[in-house]
Amino acid sequence: MFLKKVDGPRAVTLQDGSVITLADLPDKHTRRWVASRKAAVVRGVLYGLITAESAQRRYGISAEEFQEWVRAVSLHGEAALRATSVQKYIQL
Repeated sequence: MFLKKVDGPRAVTLQDGSVITLADLPDKHTRRWVASRKAAVVRGVLYGLITAESAQRRYGISAEEFQEWVRAVSLHGEAALRATSVQKYIQL
């Protein structure tokens, strides 16, 4: 079996024991960002699967937008990433 060389780890283990791989991340051409896709990218970065810079390049998102995703997840959980919940979780 041939494995393509990649920078960084191929898989990481999350706190709950589940494993996330590059294949579990959303497609790089994703246009519709649902909460679960945003959360997968945040988990991938926080657990060292990919870097924040490579995630921003791969998905075409700004550093500010990505930091907002991380902040929302850390303060309120995955539910805060839903587009319909944004107003509820905005910090003034």
